[in-house]
Amino acid sequence: MKNKILNRLKRAICGVGAIIVCFSLFSFTSVDHPKNDTLVNNSFKLRTIIIDAGHGVKPDNAPPGHYSRGASGSFSSERNVTLAIALKLQKAIEKDLDGVNAVLTRTTEDDVSFERRAQIANENKGNLFISIHCNSLADRVVRQRVGTRRGRAVYKSVRVPDRSGKGALMLVYGLHRSREEQNAIKNNKIEDDSDLNGDGLDPNDPVVIILTDAYMRKFRKQSVKIANLISTEFVDTDGRRSEGLREQGIYVLCHAAMPSVLVETGYINNPDDEEYLNSEAGQNEIVNSIVRAIKTYKTDVEQLAQ
Repeated sequence: MKNKILNRLKRAICGVGAIIVCFSLFSFTSVDHPKNDTLVNNSFKLRTIIIDAGHGVKPDNAPPGHYSRGASGSFSSERNVTLAIALKLQKAIEKDLDGVNAVLTRTTEDDVSFERRAQIANENKGNLFISIHCNSLADRVVRQRVGTRRGRAVYKSVRVPDRSGKGALMLVYGLHRSREEQNAIKNNKIEDDSDLNGDGLDPNDPVVIILTDAYMRKFRKQSVKIANLISTEFVDTDGRRSEGLREQGIYVLCHAAMPSVLVETGYINNPDDEEYLNSEAGQNEIVNSIVRAIKTYKTDVEQLAQ
C-alpha cells in the first residue's frame, strides 16, 4: 500500500514539476492531459468559505483548548460585534455568490476553542478562511503628578486607555510556524483522495515534503491576495483607514489548511470605531466590502485554474 501511495505521489510530481520549479504554485495544471489519479486540479471552484467569528464566552464544562473573551470598548464587546458581522457575512455570501456555501465556526455567544475553529474549517474542506475580529490597543503607562513632598513634585505611574488606534488591519499567517501548517495541509489536502491514506504517508518522504511545501506557498500567496483585496475595498470604496497587511503566527491561520486571513475590522476601544462597528450601517459596509473582495478573488483564482 505504501509503495502504491508513493508511486501515485511521484506521478503527481511529474505533472507539476515544471510549475513548481518556476514558483507558479497556485494551479497544479500541467500542459499535458492530467491523469485522473493525480493531485492535478485544473477546474478549481470556490465552493466553501469558513467564517470565523472571533472570541466568545467560554461555556461551562468547555472541552480542553485555548479560549479568549476578546477586547471590550466603552459599551460593547468584541465577541458580540464579530458574531453580528459573521452572521451578516454568511447571509450575504450565500445570497450574492452562486454555488458558494458559508460555514460559521460559531453561531452563538459560546466560545469555540482555537483548535476547534481550525478543525471545523478543515472538516468542511474550506477553500477560504476569513476570521473576523476587532482590534484594541493596550493601556499606556504615563507619569502623573500626584502631589508635593518637601517642595518637590511627586509622580507615580498610572495606566490610561490608549484610544489612538483607528481603522482596519489584515493579518496573514507568518511563515515562522511552517511545521504546524505543513501538518495541517497534509491532513486536509492529501487525504482528499481516499486511496491516499494519510496513515500510510511518511512525512519525511521527499515527495510528500515537495507537495506540502507547494501547497503552503500557494496558500500564503492567496492569503495575501484576499487580504489586500479586502483592505483595498475598505479604503477605496468605504473611505476608511487601513493599516494594511501584517504577518503573524496566529493559531487559527496556522492550522487552517487553506488560504486564510484575519480581518481586524476596527479598534473597539476607539470611540469612533466602536460606534461604527456597532452600527447597522457600519456592519453592512464591512460585509459588503468583504463580499466584493471575495467576488474579485473568486473570479481571479478560478480563471487561473482554467
